[in-house]
Amino acid sequence: MNRCEVFLKALPGNAALIHRPENIRWLTGYTGEGCAFISDYAQVIITDFRYVEQASRQAPECACERTGNGVTEAKAVKALCDRYNIRKLSVETDYLTHDDYVRLSEALSAVELLPLKQLPQELRLVKDAAEIECMRRAAAISCQAFDNLLGKIHAGMTEKQVQILLDFEMLNLGSEHPAFDTISAAGVNGSLPHAIPSDHVIENGELLTLDFGATVGGYCADMTRTIGFGKIGPELREMYQRVLDAQLMALEALRPGAICGDIDKVARDHLESRYPGAFGHSLGHGVGLFIHEQPRLASGDKTVLVPGHVVTVEPGVYIPGLGGCRIEDMVIITEDGFINPMTAPKQLIEL
Repeated sequence: MNRCEVFLKALPGNAALIHRPENIRWLTGYTGEGCAFISDYAQVIITDFRYVEQASRQAPECACERTGNGVTEAKAVKALCDRYNIRKLSVETDYLTHDDYVRLSEALSAVELLPLKQLPQELRLVKDAAEIECMRRAAAISCQAFDNLLGKIHAGMTEKQVQILLDFEMLNLGSEHPAFDTISAAGVNGSLPHAIPSDHVIENGELLTLDFGATVGGYCADMTRTIGFGKIGPELREMYQRVLDAQLMALEALRPGAICGDIDKVARDHLESRYPGAFGHSLGHGVGLFIHEQPRLASGDKTVLVPGHVVTVEPGVYIPGLGGCRIEDMVIITEDGFINPMTAPKQLIEL
């Protein structure tokens, strides 16, 4: 049973229109612009001239309806609904803009539009062997890129320069593109969990947090390492050790059958006892074709981990005026525990 068949079997109806790029790729293999009409009767990529050949190469099992020359996407969808007598169509109401939804509903006045409710994302939760292999390769590239980077960076460089070098290393090793915008945050900027790399010049005595990942076959890797320059003072050194201990404790608690919120609590309680309020984000999230997927290792989350889940474990401490530290691995839940493909060292490195 292919993915479209699995999707249709779970769909409460017989037709859906998919716009989210990760879901289109997962269902059909197509990575260009447009949308996918998935039904019991036909699977169709709807796109313009620029992507017709790409669609035929990437999704040979799908037909292609071309837009342009007066044929809008909404008109193409209406023609398909009329052709196959579709009266109910599930759409991604959590992704479409209001204007796109209005255009679609006006064109499909005889069709009831239903919310898809993230069904494709739910089906994507558990990764198969091929997906996991892509993610392990992306992890290997990420770790090798980090190792290569350590021999090239030094105090006096800017955050941006380090980011550029790290992105280059990943691309040079075979990454399709960075899995997300690489974070490079040093000194006081380290207290910003999603800092944008700046012209801040890295100085001795500062910590530098690097959050990054490669992409292979569309699948992301996600890891974070925090490193020191020169001699790190006792306050930052203690922060680093606390975060590392929290991460190791959370990893120790990971297993199939564990509850996501319980894993979060292990790390959170450890950090809150020393740095109350300084760990403000969830412990982790799912990873796949998109960098932030379900499940979430978050406070109160009752999701039970099962083999095939791929999640991050990334505790952090962020103190304005002082700096921050985050350590993150992406791990794969297995039948008897987990695999951690992130081989980069986690003990404090001082360059």
